[in-house]
Amino acid sequence: MISTTNSSTRRSFLSAASAVVALPTIVAPSALGRGTTAPNDKITVGVVGLGARAFSLIDSLLGQKVAQITVVCDVDEFHYRDRKWGTGTAYGRRAAKEKILKRTKTAPAVTDDFREVCQRDDLDAVIVATPDHWHALCTLEALRHGKDVYCEKPVTHTFHEGQQVYREVAKQNRIFQTGSQQRSDRLFRRAVELVRNGHLGDLQRVEVGLPPGYDKPQGDATVILPPEHLDYDLWCGPAPKLPYMRARHHRWWRGHRAFGGGVLMDWIGHHNDIAHWAMDVDDSGPVRVEAVNWEFPRTDVYDTPRKYEIACEYKGGVKSSISSQHPMGTRLIGTDGWVHVTRGRIRASVPEWAQSGFSPGSVRVYESSDHMANFLAGVRSRRACIAPAETAHRSITPGHLGYVSHALGRAIRWNPGQEIVEDDAEANELLQKNQYRAPWG
Repeated sequence: MISTTNSSTRRSFLSAASAVVALPTIVAPSALGRGTTAPNDKITVGVVGLGARAFSLIDSLLGQKVAQITVVCDVDEFHYRDRKWGTGTAYGRRAAKEKILKRTKTAPAVTDDFREVCQRDDLDAVIVATPDHWHALCTLEALRHGKDVYCEKPVTHTFHEGQQVYREVAKQNRIFQTGSQQRSDRLFRRAVELVRNGHLGDLQRVEVGLPPGYDKPQGDATVILPPEHLDYDLWCGPAPKLPYMRARHHRWWRGHRAFGGGVLMDWIGHHNDIAHWAMDVDDSGPVRVEAVNWEFPRTDVYDTPRKYEIACEYKGGVKSSISSQHPMGTRLIGTDGWVHVTRGRIRASVPEWAQSGFSPGSVRVYESSDHMANFLAGVRSRRACIAPAETAHRSITPGHLGYVSHALGRAIRWNPGQEIVEDDAEANELLQKNQYRAPWG
């Protein structure tokens, strides 16, 4: 662990040799309010939520020499996600412990209560990889106990939670990274720099393509008793305790608004995040938002849209369409050309723009080639990460506003500076609604 003088002051450090960005060699302890740090100290990490995404993050952590996983946490002891029992990769507390022990020869501590993780004195950082409805409470608990946080996207389940998180990050002076890892990919960075350097001319339109939502139950929709290896009451936590079924649990939980915002909110923090980065509105947002032609599945298992469009307008007249009908990725269209970027591929109206040897120009954005390494470097250096909390909150705000617009059947006039809907008390009330089940609320 990075040495400390007490649990409420900040860390001192020597810069990590494996950092992916240039860091100062030494930062004075007085600058951070911490004691000194030995060069061989590792960043100690706890992981909350141990499903498929968490296991990918664990692999990333295990590949970083500066990190040590000290404790893992989940409310499910052992499971196979949505697969038949005994097939595929196993997840949960026992599987995570075995995985880490095999790789490091040291077993992490294990718990089913995230509060035990956040309150430990031997931790520097917490990874939050739970379902969306737990993101905010786990993150806030970690921040208030002096931990830096890496939280999966979407950064929070509700708009109000997003405000709470980014404000608490600032209050506690913590390092925060959102799992919007496309910002650490060179193809997405290239698309952003093409726009920022004016190759497209005046940006006019953005098309953000996301996958469609669930049109039918994605697993067995039979209501059954929760399995004995799962604490289902704690899994639901602040959300309503819906009848248990496999079609609404591992992997497929996001189809219901109790636990997530559908495929829309699952992906908006990726491709719309790149759109905001390109438009240079990481601390702002649209001025008008409207839900258009939403269609829902004909089942009561899920209540999130299977087809959707969110039409947005930004200051200066740039219009965007976030839709399940567009090709996956982010398409940026200007007066002089266009670029379309998605995972593993970039295309442009001028083919040369997409070639690896092409230099976009003098305007360069924050560069990271490894999202987890960028977070760990931030923990050491105290330099903000590439995907901080407010940026992530702003990237998904059009999704939150889209849900409000659909509920009210009208367009939303948004003031991004004040983060309020203008002249619409009903819309603001819906946006700030944050009902938690006892005892969490």
